[in-house]
Amino acid sequence: MTLFRKNLIDGEWLGEAGSRNINPSNTGDVVGEYASAGAEQARQAIAAAKAAFPAWSRSAPLVRHAVLKKASDEIMARKDEIGRSLAREEGKTLVEGIGETIRAAQLFDFFAGETLRLSGETVPSVRPGVGVEMTREAVGVVGIITPWNFPIAIPAWKIAPALAYGNTIVFKPAELVPESAWTIVDILHRAGLPKGVLNLVMGKGSIVGQAMLDSPDLNAITFTGSVGTGKRVAAASVEHMRKFQLEMGGKNPLVVLDDADLVVAVDCALNGAYFSTGQRCTASSRLVVTEGIHDRFVDALKDRMGSLVVGDALDAKTQIGPVVDGSQLKQDEDYIAIGSKEGANLAFGGGRLDRETPGFYLQPTLFTETTNAMRISREEIFGPVANVIRVKDYDEALAVANDTPFGLTSGICTSSLKHATHFKRNSEAGMVMVNLPTAGVDFHVPFGGRKGSSYGPREQGRYAAEFYTTVKTAYTFAG
Repeated sequence: MTLFRKNLIDGEWLGEAGSRNINPSNTGDVVGEYASAGAEQARQAIAAAKAAFPAWSRSAPLVRHAVLKKASDEIMARKDEIGRSLAREEGKTLVEGIGETIRAAQLFDFFAGETLRLSGETVPSVRPGVGVEMTREAVGVVGIITPWNFPIAIPAWKIAPALAYGNTIVFKPAELVPESAWTIVDILHRAGLPKGVLNLVMGKGSIVGQAMLDSPDLNAITFTGSVGTGKRVAAASVEHMRKFQLEMGGKNPLVVLDDADLVVAVDCALNGAYFSTGQRCTASSRLVVTEGIHDRFVDALKDRMGSLVVGDALDAKTQIGPVVDGSQLKQDEDYIAIGSKEGANLAFGGGRLDRETPGFYLQPTLFTETTNAMRISREEIFGPVANVIRVKDYDEALAVANDTPFGLTSGICTSSLKHATHFKRNSEAGMVMVNLPTAGVDFHVPFGGRKGSSYGPREQGRYAAEFYTTVKTAYTFAG
């Protein structure tokens, strides 16, 4: 029997079946059926969150702590089950699915602690007898719109701080991964959230998302997704004078210098470019390699790519799962064709793969002899596709790395402290890695980029308070 999941609006599970969730490793496997909210249900959810805000925003910190800690504990206790479900619906490997689930538990645990650490500041006024207090308060009703590539971690790093700081939520997950979203909402609902504090509205972005953008009752929107949609979120938010936070992708460089440890450099490139099927905004899609190590690096990387096991995400032997769906697979293939047409050398991969079950399997793909002016170097492909750009030296490598409209993350492989230090200071990215993959960050520190990658305050860690709270300054004259 196919499971059916409903939306959560004002503490009630509501909705009729609207969409099917298909396993990308086996298109004959239906994960479940899910309610699809309309514009009216989205407006009901916003109204419920608005009504719940006064009481929740003034609730005792220990009340919020208890809910978040209970959710964290349940997610961790069910990590294998939830991680398997995540891998089944999104296509990342079982190991990656479980790892992402653990990260979600860690995020809720961290922000449970933050409920007890929210602090202010008291200073003397320049006027005698006057005291000044600076405190942080909840923003209000927060709209949360999340992508499909991290279906439990990204919702967690938005929902956890929003609740910790006393906000109420209207949550619209990506249509491709509703099970992970439903699971996290169900856990929080059973953990004791009052009705209306957290509302789940699964459905089409053109309907549910648009209703959220059009509402004057959303006080803030946090969005992770495409650049085009992010610009629409920004324009609509300016219209309503609401706070907005955008994470919109990257075209991240990994610089490999002549003095790099070859094994480390190849490990970094392989992990950053191809794990999670390359479907990470932090993926190393541009490999900027100096000429002294270029040929050895390419040969070693191709050898490692040839040993990668591409297959069913639930198979323990699989290292690279399928692409998330047919539309994304076509986009990847279109970019591979564009790269070949632009004159890049298809050095490895590039074709579909057949496996025991029908799925969206694509060979990890590597282009060489590319330039930074090519479309495959400028535009985010969001698949297991990377290209190598040959450069003369460190100075040219830094210039090429920074020559991009994005600025999320960057990396360098080198044994030179001088170059590593210079790169950290001069790389035009929000996050910089030295001898590490560009993908892979900790849950307790800021996440975000520059230029076309991000807008607004950073996500995660204590920096999350910048978005989910507003500062109040209060003056008192004691008489």
